[in-house]
Amino acid sequence: MKTLTTLAVIGVLAILGVIAAAVFFFGGFYNVAATEEDPAVVNWALVHIRRASIARHATDTPPLSLDDAAVVQEGARAFSERGCVNCHGAPGVNWAKFSEGLRPDPPDLKELVDELRPQDLFWVVKHGIHMTGMPSFGLIEVPDREIWTIVAFLKKLPSVTEEDFKAWSTKP
Repeated sequence: MKTLTTLAVIGVLAILGVIAAAVFFFGGFYNVAATEEDPAVVNWALVHIRRASIARHATDTPPLSLDDAAVVQEGARAFSERGCVNCHGAPGVNWAKFSEGLRPDPPDLKELVDELRPQDLFWVVKHGIHMTGMPSFGLIEVPDREIWTIVAFLKKLPSVTEEDFKAWSTKP
């Protein structure tokens, strides 16, 4: 009987928690303004959900060598021409001012790319990330091969110099 009572209390608490969350979110109490920082629990949840989703869905393998210098240079050009520098910057290129208003802030890719597998980067560029400002390049029909060249460039990004990026990102 004690177990049944305990389960009933847990059930009632769970229902009350769901009701409270619904009132909080659907009642407009959660502030969606980009001028406000998200609560730590929301940031934590979004980061963990994003990582788990990318890990589950990022299964493509590169159809070309990501170490090929010509592929990396082609990727630098695509990174520049597709507007990636506006939000993420590049060696010798500052982020566009509007990117400071995005929440969450666009990541500094030099600090992030070593932690991610190439297939993770490919998936993010191709599919984008909801509620971050990261667009889906797949939806605008950027070819997979071009996305893989961007990935090749990103994997080399931490060691790319300003001079290299400037040379690579201009049309031949």
